[in-house]
Amino acid sequence: VQLQASGGGLVQAGGSLRLSCTASGRTFSTYGMGWFRQAPGGERDFVAAISWNGDSTFYQDSVKGRFTISRDNAKNMVYLQMNKLKPEDTAVYYCAASDLPTRQREYYKYWGQGTQVTVSS
Repeated sequence: VQLQASGGGLVQAGGSLRLSCTASGRTFSTYGMGWFRQAPGGERDFVAAISWNGDSTFYQDSVKGRFTISRDNAKNMVYLQMNKLKPEDTAVYYCAASDLPTRQREYYKYWGQGTQVTVSS
């Protein structure tokens, strides 16, 4: 599976962005998908994950109620809708694929290149 993230940009605090992750490969629909983010000098942290059929989703506590992960298997796409953005959401955001949706970075087999999200105060 090859992944490509897009949709990042510069937004003011309180604004919204939608990140997209395009996947190639016929097995996309069998993978759990996740979004991670990495701020300068920081670790690559879990943000959100979704099961292969979209029935299960889970989030990092700091984004619950503001971010929504979704997927469209017919289009080989995963999305991260980000609302009420805060300056501390500033990071490079990565999409990734795993056999099972999980918070744990080490279980993700495939990674896309990152997309920069910058939230100004």
